Amino acid sequence: MIDVRRSGDRYPGGEPEAGIESFHAFSFGPHYDPDNLRFGAILACNEEHLAPGAGFDEHPHSHTEIVTWVVTGELTHRDSTGHVSVVRPGDVQRLSSGGGVRHVERNDATEPLTFIQMWLAPRDPGGDPAYEVVHGIADSTPYDVPAAGAMLHVRRLAAGERTELPTAPYVYLHVVHGEVRLHDTELGPGDAARLTEEAGPEVLATTAAQLLVWEMSG
Repeated sequence: MIDVRRSGDRYPGGEPEAGIESFHAFSFGPHYDPDNLRFGAILACNEEHLAPGAGFDEHPHSHTEIVTWVVTGELTHRDSTGHVSVVRPGDVQRLSSGGGVRHVERNDATEPLTFIQMWLAPRDPGGDPAYEVVHGIADSTPYDVPAAGAMLHVRRLAAGERTELPTAPYVYLHVVHGEVRLHDTELGPGDAARLTEEAGPEVLATTAAQLLVWEMSG
């Protein structure tokens, strides 16, 4: 089964007057949708746009694996366990909130910032918070989030290039930029496909494209 969700159907959010624009692929905050609460382990897939100097003040998280992919710009991260990082395009950041952690996310640079942030449900809630950044992740090196039974694949495709999606109980495909074709369906920036029990379908890039693909066991 393949369920396609379009960019224009995402729930708008953020505080535009404060330089924050958000687009939520799943039920989020005041946009409650009981039919769109999660897919596999994924609870949220948010596209965030921060103007220079804008950001999210310190706020709490718990019982969530938070994975961030920067599209353009630089993201400054600070958390209550003492970690301070600058995350750039090509880096994967993961914050395991465990039983509770607080963090700040800001655009301290002079250029606009866009990032994709994905929240996953851990199999065993609680525990101690943990944090890491992997710099310059390669397409051939999936990023494993074992606490959620999930693995993130980054696919950068040239026009005309094909890639096979993983075969897994749940696969979530998010188009960061460019255009691709999944079977007979055209997908563009911000579009997503949720695949359940599909046997490794092929994606064709009709332009240069970048994809985030989650492979999930449950």
